[in-house]
Amino acid sequence: MAQCLQSVQEFIQDSFVPMVAVLCSEDAEQVTRKNNLNFSELVRPFCRLTSEGHMRDPNNQIQVIKNLKIHVSNIVTQPPHPAAIRKMLSEVVSVSQPAEGLVANVITAGDYDLNISATTPWFENYRETFFQSMPASDHEFLNHYLACMLVVSSNEPQPVEQFLKLSQEQHRIQHSSDYTYPKWFIPNTLKYYVLLHDISEVEEQRADTVYEEMKQRYGTQGCYLLKINSRTSAISTDEQIPDPWSQYLQKSNLQNQELYEDGTSVVIGSTNTENNVSEPEVDGIDPSVKADGVPNNFKTHPLQLDHPSDPGGSFDALDTLRNAVQITDGKKPSTVTTHGACLTLNDHDRIRQFIQEFTFRGLLPHIEKSIRQLNDQLVSRKGLSRSLFSATKKWFSGGKVPEKSIAELKNTAGLLYPPEAPELQIRKLADLCFLVQHYDLAYSCYHTAKKDFLNDQAMLYAAGALEMAAVSAFLQPGAPRPYPAHYMDTAIQTYRDVCKNMVLAERCALLSAEILKSQVKCSEAATLLIRMTSEDSDLRSALLLEQAAHCFINMRSPMVRKFAFHMILAGHRFSKAGQKRHALRCYCQAMQVYKGKGWSLAEDHINFTIGRQSFTLKQLDNAVSAFRHILINDSKQTASQQGAFLREYLYVYKNVSQLSPDDPLPQLPLPCIQSSATRVFFGHDRRLAEGQKQAATHVSLDQEFDCELSQQWKELEEQVVAVVNRGAIPVNFQPTQYCLNSQTDNLRFPLAVVQEPIIVEVVFKNPLKVPLLLTDLSLLWKFQSKVFGQLQNGDEPISNEKEAHVKATFKNEIVSTEVILEFSMSSEETKVARLKLLPHQTGELHILGVVYNLGTVPFVNVVDGTDPSGVQGEGNLVINGMSVRGRQDLEIQGPRLNNTKEEKTSVKHGPDRRLDPIITPPMPLLEVFFINFPTGLLCGEIRKAFVEFVNVSKVLLTGLKVASKHPEFFTFGSNTAALTPQSPTASENCSAYKTIVTDSTSACTALTSLVSPVDFGMGSGNSSLGVIDIPLPDSVLLPGASIQLPLWLRGPDKEGVHEINFLFYYESANKVSKLSHRVLRHTAVICTSRSLSVRATVCRSNTFQDEEDGRNGNMLVFVDVENINTNEAGVREFHIVQVSSSSKKWRFQKCINPSEDKDAKLTSRERGKLCFKATTCKYQEATSGALGKYTFADIILGNEQIISATTPCADFFFRSCHSSESKKTLTNGYTSFVPARWPTDDVGKVVRKCSEIDLNIIVLWKAYVVEDNKQLILEGQLHVTLQTIGKEAYSLSQKQEAQEMVLLKLIRPEQPPLPARPSVEQLSHLIKTSLHYPESYDHPFLHKSLCVVPVTLMLSNCSQAGVDVIIDLRHKAISPETLEVHGSFTWLGQTQFKLQLKAQEIHKLQLKACFIHAGVYNLGTPRVFAKLTDQGSMCETSQQNSMPALIIINNI
Repeated sequence: MAQCLQSVQEFIQDSFVPMVAVLCSEDAEQVTRKNNLNFSELVRPFCRLTSEGHMRDPNNQIQVIKNLKIHVSNIVTQPPHPAAIRKMLSEVVSVSQPAEGLVANVITAGDYDLNISATTPWFENYRETFFQSMPASDHEFLNHYLACMLVVSSNEPQPVEQFLKLSQEQHRIQHSSDYTYPKWFIPNTLKYYVLLHDISEVEEQRADTVYEEMKQRYGTQGCYLLKINSRTSAISTDEQIPDPWSQYLQKSNLQNQELYEDGTSVVIGSTNTENNVSEPEVDGIDPSVKADGVPNNFKTHPLQLDHPSDPGGSFDALDTLRNAVQITDGKKPSTVTTHGACLTLNDHDRIRQFIQEFTFRGLLPHIEKSIRQLNDQLVSRKGLSRSLFSATKKWFSGGKVPEKSIAELKNTAGLLYPPEAPELQIRKLADLCFLVQHYDLAYSCYHTAKKDFLNDQAMLYAAGALEMAAVSAFLQPGAPRPYPAHYMDTAIQTYRDVCKNMVLAERCALLSAEILKSQVKCSEAATLLIRMTSEDSDLRSALLLEQAAHCFINMRSPMVRKFAFHMILAGHRFSKAGQKRHALRCYCQAMQVYKGKGWSLAEDHINFTIGRQSFTLKQLDNAVSAFRHILINDSKQTASQQGAFLREYLYVYKNVSQLSPDDPLPQLPLPCIQSSATRVFFGHDRRLAEGQKQAATHVSLDQEFDCELSQQWKELEEQVVAVVNRGAIPVNFQPTQYCLNSQTDNLRFPLAVVQEPIIVEVVFKNPLKVPLLLTDLSLLWKFQSKVFGQLQNGDEPISNEKEAHVKATFKNEIVSTEVILEFSMSSEETKVARLKLLPHQTGELHILGVVYNLGTVPFVNVVDGTDPSGVQGEGNLVINGMSVRGRQDLEIQGPRLNNTKEEKTSVKHGPDRRLDPIITPPMPLLEVFFINFPTGLLCGEIRKAFVEFVNVSKVLLTGLKVASKHPEFFTFGSNTAALTPQSPTASENCSAYKTIVTDSTSACTALTSLVSPVDFGMGSGNSSLGVIDIPLPDSVLLPGASIQLPLWLRGPDKEGVHEINFLFYYESANKVSKLSHRVLRHTAVICTSRSLSVRATVCRSNTFQDEEDGRNGNMLVFVDVENINTNEAGVREFHIVQVSSSSKKWRFQKCINPSEDKDAKLTSRERGKLCFKATTCKYQEATSGALGKYTFADIILGNEQIISATTPCADFFFRSCHSSESKKTLTNGYTSFVPARWPTDDVGKVVRKCSEIDLNIIVLWKAYVVEDNKQLILEGQLHVTLQTIGKEAYSLSQKQEAQEMVLLKLIRPEQPPLPARPSVEQLSHLIKTSLHYPESYDHPFLHKSLCVVPVTLMLSNCSQAGVDVIIDLRHKAISPETLEVHGSFTWLGQTQFKLQLKAQEIHKLQLKACFIHAGVYNLGTPRVFAKLTDQGSMCETSQQNSMPALIIINNI
């Protein structure tokens, strides 16, 4: 139970006090009425004695009486009506509410922190009023009158005669058979004569005279002179007199039914009748209504939310709420009156002294005398010892009468004893002893009476004796015996089941529960209180259940869930009893336990009840909040129940909005908005593809965000911005973001353009199982007008919040707002709404949220022929459904900051400004369309397409560029591109190349031309290769104008699917400070399949023919071409139509292949090999203009020449070369430390240059494809770069070869390795050697045995540095195979030479070979060693042996 202000001993003593009656004359009433009091009210605050009293028991022992209180009341001859008592108790509870601002008691139990009121003053007031209002009964004497005060005013003409009249009246009331009420304790009632003297009106001498006469007549202990009214008037003075009567008179007013001005009788009104099913409840809800929520009938469990007979959730519950709104409070505040206005503090002391005199000199002696008389009578009648007290043990030592169970006893509750019966005298003696705190003797008497009553089976009397015996045993000082709780249990069961008297059973339960609580037996107390709940009184059941809940929470181990459950039961019973505020309080306290613990159904029930009770009490905000919680939680209710919840919420919400229509729109709970998923798109609706036109993909809300792709677009934009700004990116550069979401960078304010729409995509989720209908859905915004480049004009922000109250489409001069008329959501559906704004002015726009009408889907009768899915007008909404208007704010939390130490140790979030765009002045707007753009290509295939650029804005467009990470994929052509067809129609059946028909004389002979890379966009630094200027006429595109430009495409060298990004960059002719440029994105998806694979090698020619001064060499180039196509694209065969070379130093001279068929055909899986002779460019050093230019040489293998030095062949060649060089730079771009003593880097350069060639080969082909029974001719080109002599080069691999599995090697990262010395292979190319001799030589061996042949050895220094050469002629072939094939000979003369050759020097050495007989000999035996000058001898390296030099020696 809750904490009480009184201890249990004080509570019991105050519940059973001596009763004193009052009879006043009319004059005496007038004297007290000056203070707005009657006599009993006047003395009531002073009825508790401040000093101890004493009396002697029958054994002549002194008995001390402490803190005694008496009850003084007027004589009422009619017992109170039970209905009046119920009404009074209900009013007592109703007016007692928790104090405002009272600090609740915090109880921590496990994971729960509960705020619970520690005290329950309404229960204490109920209990006190309950005990005071109990009518007197015949089976006990505790509330019978012991004495009667006869009060007469000193202003009476004959006071003594008036006393006589009052005495006779009292005697007539007590002893006449006309009056059965009130009850009197003993026949000889104490009469106490009080003379009331009004000091302000009557002379004191007269009062003293009358008082002296009274003392002579009634004795000094039987009368008293009370002087009051020391003040003559009620005019306030400086002295502040306390008012001790107010707290008592409030309860008295309730008891007298004076709270209402109409002065209704004691018959209770219908609004507070408990359990009267035929009359409505206070909250206006008909008990027979089956509502969606909790029906107010007695057969419904408090936790049952819906009635099984109403699955659809009718609108009856709403009708009850409508009735509740119209209920008016019948209570009116009573007029504030002042009590005791004529009394001073001395008068207060006189009244207090009067009560003490009456008690000590009149009442207690009378009780002591009565106890002795009763004791003597009982002893004489029983024939026992003189003192009943001393004979107690003897009585108890006898044989015990076995107590029978209640079930075995007969229903003898109607048995009555005569007043003089000994059993009643014992009970009367026990009650007298109990009233004066003589609990030992009282217990003995109660125990004796209990036995007698049980023997007689007088169960009502026996239950009363058991009850008081248990209380007396508990109150005995020193606790000689334990509290007999079973006495109380038997008494309660007897009262309730046998006697059918719930009032006495309730009194017994209240006493026992308080005793058990004091003994910390909370569980037993809770069980007792719960057992006392019944259907006959909702108020009593509610109070007892609440106290049981407090018992559970106040245990040593608090039982939190039991506390909450019983608080809900108590709240339900409070609601049935009409105590709406107490019901609401109970549910709110229980909510603390169930909230957020997964008890969703219980939580829904509590919130629903709180909402209903709050609505009934006109706490509309609390009602809306409670219903809101039901809707936003993850509800597990059925669809019908959720629909009922939603309709109740809408009705309550509508009432709230009607009370304050001018207030801002409140927040709606449904549907849920996933704020972080909100996307904002800046841009207009782009035109779709028309016919062969394919629109640029750009950005749309239908595309998923890709972080890596976004970074690629950003890098492309930075690349083109850097080119525009001459290599530097501006500090205030802001990457263009057309679509903002949770993954984009939203720290900056986004930029939008005036007169271009802004689309906000809001993600709604319907958490309910019932459909929702949103109407008139639009965005809320606030706009601050601002003209960029001018001073601020200080205009006030403009918002559409006021217009949002109107359910209509609205458009103004600042921002046009699109309204979605209907937006339906199915049950548990997540749906996206795209809302559009169109700004008409520049400034700052802030998107605040969404506004809409929330409603239920209307119920449309399909039989009537109407469409159930549609809503026809607003009127239909009102009839079939219910809707309310509200808003939801879009509050987006920014990313968590994690940069500084402070941010890492705390949780801080940065801003997210995606909903706060800045509206900038007009900008050009570009649309791009691709014509004849392929989706599939062969690797290396060349295709010509066209691009259409359209300026759809009203602003001049300039500075058009395109950027891509794959510049080798496309080209817009160079200055030479004007020779190719300029329109899609003209180029439909033409080659993408520039071609010339050739004659037969040019067969296998190279046709050369000189080209500068600058003509094809290749600058000296090659930094802007990925950024290409688009050649617009006059470099501008007028508003509304369009232009078509050719675009050449080349299939990537690797097969598969390729995504190639184009970023079109353009600017406005009028520079705008906020937005410097705009971009348009396009992603082309190309699927490539395999075509040809090219391998090439180059080697030196050993001959020195056709060389000027022998310094320029020849090369042999071998080109191996394989058809690796697998007929996937319908390719029948490939034709190698031309092979071209491109280099600054070398060029093809002719084709050496001895072939009659010039056109090389390759079908699937076939391979061909071509051999070409390459020479150095003769005019490289002739003219200064040739420096840095490339020589293109075309070897024609077909009927027409493809001019490789023009667009598109040269474009793709240069882009391909740049791409391979950039990749090589990335892989070999490190530098290292080289020791000074060994200049390895210089040596390496010299040596590498000897074997470098830098020759590029372009293989041009045609493929014949059969498609739809038509033969198409495809054309393309492949590139091979030859860099080193003897090293095979490949075209880029067109398929990913399966990599072999190798063991994983863990290598510790160290410093980059030092450049190694040149390899032996590289050093072996320093010197080129050649032997000049006659192929056959005739010699007459018969005449001359030795044959000497002159041989010239030519040495050529291939390096750019001096070389030391050693020629050793002593080397001989020692291989047996060689000796068998070639004969042996010898060199004559000097056999070892040491020479020093300068850079590029050619030296001739004359040798002599000596033969002794005819035969075939190999002269290639000299070994040549070379090293760079000034290098150590250890660096000498054997040079590559020349080819076999065979000579035939003939004998003649």
